[in-house]
Amino acid sequence: MSDIQKYKYDDSVICNSVGECEQVDNFKPDHRFVSVDAVRTMARERLPRMVFDFADGGAETERTMRRNEEAFNKLRILPRPFNGGGSRDLSVKLFEHTLSMPVLIGPTGFAGLFWPRGELAAARAAHAAGTVYVMSHASTMTIEELAKETQGPKWFQNFIYRDRGLTASFGERALASGYDALVVTIDNQVPGLRERDVRNGFVVPPRLTFKNAIDLLAHPAWGIRMLRTPNITFANYASAERSDIMALSAYMASNLDPQVSWEDIETVRREWPRKLLIKGILHPLDAVEAIQRGADGIIVSNHGGRQLDGAPATIEALPAIVDAVAGRVPVLIDGGIRRGADIVRARALGATACLIGRPQLWGLAVGGESGVCQVLEVLRSEVDRVLALCGRERFCDVRSDLLIDL
Repeated sequence: MSDIQKYKYDDSVICNSVGECEQVDNFKPDHRFVSVDAVRTMARERLPRMVFDFADGGAETERTMRRNEEAFNKLRILPRPFNGGGSRDLSVKLFEHTLSMPVLIGPTGFAGLFWPRGELAAARAAHAAGTVYVMSHASTMTIEELAKETQGPKWFQNFIYRDRGLTASFGERALASGYDALVVTIDNQVPGLRERDVRNGFVVPPRLTFKNAIDLLAHPAWGIRMLRTPNITFANYASAERSDIMALSAYMASNLDPQVSWEDIETVRREWPRKLLIKGILHPLDAVEAIQRGADGIIVSNHGGRQLDGAPATIEALPAIVDAVAGRVPVLIDGGIRRGADIVRARALGATACLIGRPQLWGLAVGGESGVCQVLEVLRSEVDRVLALCGRERFCDVRSDLLIDL
């Protein structure tokens, strides 16, 4: 029995190629899911270009986005195969939960654009894999809906909005719905310039124009799924006054605030009694400040290269942050993680665990819940194989001596 089968709960559902739900008794590995890059290729074939680029693209010239991946390749692994590795333990302790693997699903907006009720599919896949799902503020399901329909640990991503009452209300809703942690993203004071979206004329939801009509019509399975999907919107922001998607988009953009400060984190800390993580940290002094203001965890992130083009790769920023934190709180990392070897490298430099964004969206696009399960299983098997080849039995015991040329 595979690890995913072991964690799979009996009443889970996935959707078929046209978005109809059906019961699934067992998770069946798909040989096409040989790597995350293979899943990306399949997603590119199945999605209209503007939808694929919405997930795949980064800010401006996309140098930071590319650097996130490239920087991992500079870290070479030096195995010692006779040191052990006969049996491997991939589990990690993170706050009150023991996760079966060192991979969490990070917050990604509008997952429902890639598969009907995509947030639900991804959260169920995370639970099946024995790990955490982090819900985006910009989800197509509400905080309450996801909590009601899924099991397993869940965190919620929040922003510091110009309307501080909105920030507080999201926290209150997540608390009332039983979310285990709040993830405050701090690198979104203004929107990043994502030039692919501009060139493609991408809007939410996508609109049929002469320019994109052929591309949309060339992907009928995606189109049929979307037609059968309930109205796609920014569900957490919808209200009687703001139900139109364009009005919601304008409202969200107007609430980004370049004047956020550490005092705002203190306010969130006072209002949120559970675990609090700060996401978007790249400077070691900011990591120290976050802890002093009450953070229980740090997420080293540059928003997947979607905000500041020219920022360092997250794996480049990780060592100095780990040194500054000095073991006081867990340090997590996202950005550019495409292989199990990347996850092991991040651990060697001090990360507790990693979050994935784009890979789980690609999995959603290919197969919904099953597709995300496949992505997690690929990464799990790769981490396990790296540990075996390196002579390491426990992921948590990986240290910097596993790397050379640091």
